[in-house]
Amino acid sequence: MKRWRADLVLLLVAMIWGSAFAVQRVAGRWMDPFTFNGLRFLLGGLLILPFTRLVRISQRIEQGTAQRQKNYSLIYIPLAGLLLFGAGGLQQAGLETTTAGNAGFITSLYVVIVPLLLALIWKQRVRWSAWLAAGLAVLGSLLLSTGGVLKLSTGDALELLGALFWALHVILVGRAMQRLDVLSFAAGQYLLAGALNLAVSLLTRQSWVGFSEVWWTVIYIGFLSTAIGYTLQVYAQRTAPPADAAILLSMESVFAALTGYLFLDEGLGTRQLFGCALILGAIFLAQIRTENVGNAKII
Repeated sequence: MKRWRADLVLLLVAMIWGSAFAVQRVAGRWMDPFTFNGLRFLLGGLLILPFTRLVRISQRIEQGTAQRQKNYSLIYIPLAGLLLFGAGGLQQAGLETTTAGNAGFITSLYVVIVPLLLALIWKQRVRWSAWLAAGLAVLGSLLLSTGGVLKLSTGDALELLGALFWALHVILVGRAMQRLDVLSFAAGQYLLAGALNLAVSLLTRQSWVGFSEVWWTVIYIGFLSTAIGYTLQVYAQRTAPPADAAILLSMESVFAALTGYLFLDEGLGTRQLFGCALILGAIFLAQIRTENVGNAKII
């Protein structure tokens, strides 16, 4: 896939996730986060699972390559499933004691955490434009989500820890796509994350009474946001570097604000519009291409 196509796919993913935010808010009024996340991830995984067999048949992978992919899948898929489980659970738990605006802003900090982790842990040199773009995206998210007024609460610590999980997931997806096929990886991480969420739901004896009221949200989010959205993210990150992918995915907050304004009568003032403009500027900055300095690759 060409780089510009991967970027467009990631923008489409951001639009899908952002527009789904309103539906998730409706579901949250009737279902606990573990039950909802468990059902949505299981549905997404089950929808994709039949296609993984078709891909294996059509590709006719050599035996040695197939064995290597199997070995890698035993590492990457469990890690991805655990990160999805942790990120989703921390985000929902944090929302119980913080505002949606704070949660949206703090979660968006993974835009900065991704290049920071790449530089500190994996010793990758991140170009100046990616750092500047990440900073603009964070400032834009602050204005868009909170109007520039951030009042901290105990739930914000959970949201910050969740942002770390999201950042690690973005990095892991980028590395996994160098070694695994898209559909097998996507289906595996969804099924594991779904099973873990439902296990917690059953162990904590969560009520399913509200399911009859919001069953349609599970189908909508499971199909569109999970089966399609997360799979497109995995597909696009075969080409797009993790740092750039994080910046492009920050457009999720813009689409969430727009759908909230259009369908939920939520406010969208001058500060929020300026925040949108900053995020768009960050995305344009992120398109400055990779350079090589000596033998070091700058992403």
